[in-house]
Amino acid sequence: MSRYSAAEIETKWQEAWNTAEIFQAGRSKDKPKYYVLEMFPYPSGRIHMGHVRNYTMGDVVARFKLATGHNVLHPMGWDAFGMPAENAAMASGGHPKDWTYSNIADMRSQMKPLGLSIDWSREFATCDPEYYGQQQALFLDFLEKGLVYRKNAVVNWDPVDMTVLANEQVENGRGWRSGALVERRELTQWFFKISDHSEELLSALDTLENWPAKVRLMQENWIGKSRGLQFGFERIDGAEPITVYTTRPDTLMGASFVGISPDHPIAKQLEAESPEVAAFVAECRKGGTTEEAIETGEKLGYDTGIRVKHPLNPDWELPVWIANFILMDYGTGAIFACPAHDQRDLDFCRKYDLPVVDTFFALDNDTPVANEAFVPPKTEKVRWVNHFAGLTEATGEEAIDATVDFAEKAGWGEGVTKYRLRDWGLSRQRYWGCPIPVVHCEKCGVVPEKKENLPIQLPYDEGGKPIDFSVPGNPLDRHPTWRDCSCPSCGAPAQRETDTMDTFVDSSWYFARFTAPRADTPTDLAEAEYWMNVDQYIGGIEHAILHLLYSRFFARAMQITGHLPEKSSEPFNALFTQGMVTHAIYQTENAKGRPVYHYPEQVELRDGKAFVKDTGEEAKIIPSAKMSKSKNNVVDPLNIISSYGADTARWFVLSDSPPERDVEWTASGAEAAFKHLGRVYRVASEIADSDTADNSEDKALLREMHKAIHDVTGGVESFGFNAAIAKLYAFTNTLAKSKAGAAAKREAAKTLAQLMSPMTPHLSEEIWQLLDGEGLAATAPWPKADESMLVDDTVTLPIQINGKRRAEISVPKDMGKAEVEKIALAEHAVQKVLEGAAPKKVIVVPGRIVNVVI
Repeated sequence: MSRYSAAEIETKWQEAWNTAEIFQAGRSKDKPKYYVLEMFPYPSGRIHMGHVRNYTMGDVVARFKLATGHNVLHPMGWDAFGMPAENAAMASGGHPKDWTYSNIADMRSQMKPLGLSIDWSREFATCDPEYYGQQQALFLDFLEKGLVYRKNAVVNWDPVDMTVLANEQVENGRGWRSGALVERRELTQWFFKISDHSEELLSALDTLENWPAKVRLMQENWIGKSRGLQFGFERIDGAEPITVYTTRPDTLMGASFVGISPDHPIAKQLEAESPEVAAFVAECRKGGTTEEAIETGEKLGYDTGIRVKHPLNPDWELPVWIANFILMDYGTGAIFACPAHDQRDLDFCRKYDLPVVDTFFALDNDTPVANEAFVPPKTEKVRWVNHFAGLTEATGEEAIDATVDFAEKAGWGEGVTKYRLRDWGLSRQRYWGCPIPVVHCEKCGVVPEKKENLPIQLPYDEGGKPIDFSVPGNPLDRHPTWRDCSCPSCGAPAQRETDTMDTFVDSSWYFARFTAPRADTPTDLAEAEYWMNVDQYIGGIEHAILHLLYSRFFARAMQITGHLPEKSSEPFNALFTQGMVTHAIYQTENAKGRPVYHYPEQVELRDGKAFVKDTGEEAKIIPSAKMSKSKNNVVDPLNIISSYGADTARWFVLSDSPPERDVEWTASGAEAAFKHLGRVYRVASEIADSDTADNSEDKALLREMHKAIHDVTGGVESFGFNAAIAKLYAFTNTLAKSKAGAAAKREAAKTLAQLMSPMTPHLSEEIWQLLDGEGLAATAPWPKADESMLVDDTVTLPIQINGKRRAEISVPKDMGKAEVEKIALAEHAVQKVLEGAAPKKVIVVPGRIVNVVI
């Protein structure tokens, strides 16, 4: 080629890699293994620049490890179950399966032109019966070991989608898909017993040294270990005491009332007896169970008329209220309220005119609480008022410990450690998910399906007719035949469970399945023993809590059930969370003053302003916003690949900013990246045609080459891809300007191709071939820096004359002061200023500077 043509070279080299099968992974006794994995995508139908960035980062790591002699596993799959497919079927009248597999085909065809070093032979989708059948087998093994169970629970219920929603699927009190106001509803649900592993999941965070600190902190807060006091309030009517759990027992002297959950046994008893209580509880259940819904929703209460005695003063009576902000599944479902030091309690007490009693003040302020609770950090010292343990000045932590100790010695309370982490409810009332493999028999009850009957497959139609997804509710409930089966235990007619699994289950073990994706069991232990753990996991910070926490639990559960080796209780050795790809938003307004958003290709940029091409109207520029289809500020990767090539897209998303930060996509940045790659190709082409003899500049060029090897290697190993690319820019400039001989320049250019190979693999292969490299650049051993070449044996010294810089000289580092002075005074610029006169003084600072005073 006479010039760089991405279209010509990229397909050629992808075919060469595929023919050589260099990315197909298999066990090896000769090489250390390395498993790199990006969080697999949901098949929405189109890849976006976020995908390009995420998978390019993983590809850089995979290609680098391949070049450094590792046996690399770099697989790809699809997180394919979920409500979006049902919503699409509802909108189009199609089927979730057809929509999903069509999208997978489209996205696969869009991803392959990126030249990713993926072992596509291991590809699977979580909606493949072969995959979810093994997931059903896992469920049965978990059930046998007591890791999964069934119970009644209060859940978030979407009355439009008619399904249970996880807390993270509730946004501003509404279902994330339907937008309907979420209600509380009590249903019989399946649960994973993740809470039994709370302490282990928490303490093991300290071993994850190669995880971002912010992710570990987020998980720590989600697990939420706390030590508090559990005790009972004696009822005036002589009934059973009301047991409460509190993490702030030190504020007991500020108690205003005892609150119980609408789902507390006492509330349920009153609900059955009183229509008024029943109406109140029904109103409470209209709200969601998420913390956001509870914190932001209106505080509602009902005075039950029940009174209890304060444990420290039997003459002090407290009312018992049902309150909508108290959940049954944390603590005991009952609290005592201290409104002076809890904002939620304060809002409630102000609304219902209940007393507010301060138990402590700031050291320098004794103003009573008004409408904002005084909640200092537990580590801050405060001044206590009438504390029963005799405290005057102490931190909250000290007061809590003293209170628990006091209560235990007095015999009316017990120190208890609890966790915020609740068991994982996995039941979902929808079609497009993994069927739960149990059967309901009138005689035998709930019976596990036999493994030989797996997979329990989803029905494609309803007795030959298409499933109507526009009808609310779960299609499996109304299917004429799918539910009907025989009891695996007694053989009598029975019905299948129609709930399917939360889609977080699908993504909680896929990393293990990749080690043996065609095995007849969930994993092949020999393969898992070899490939696990994932050495480098890459994905977005939005998955920092639930996906990673659930995966950590699943790894432990799979260990207990014999599907993972002992070493894999923590499945991800290292985690990297990448930033987003952003783009400016171009906005105008229509005649009604409503915003109109324009795609980047619809806008012309001039002098820092944006103008709509069709109308000439100036558009407001909203800089660096997350790419969103709703704002039309998306860039189609296929257009970029078509215009500039995959290597340009890869180079740009890696070069512009540190990978953990957001990167803004700009047309000018993409154009600049393309021009640079074209320049690299021209420089390499010129070197390939050169036959100049060796000369004195060879060593200087090779020294810079070894510095580049050192710096780029360090950059890739530390995820400093932008820093590595900055060094590659600099080395390209050095190579372009060098007057070294042909042999040295060819060696340097081949090394440049190798160093660029993880980022721009197609261009690197072309240059490698151009310069007669052996085999493929992708499999060539990674160059090693010669440590002796990293130390300069010369130093450049500036020459100042009367404080003004006039020249510079390069001299050996160990040259004596007298010799340096002679060379400096002989410099032409110095001679010109001296005009034959001798200087008054010459000061040589070794390795730093030469000062001449005239």
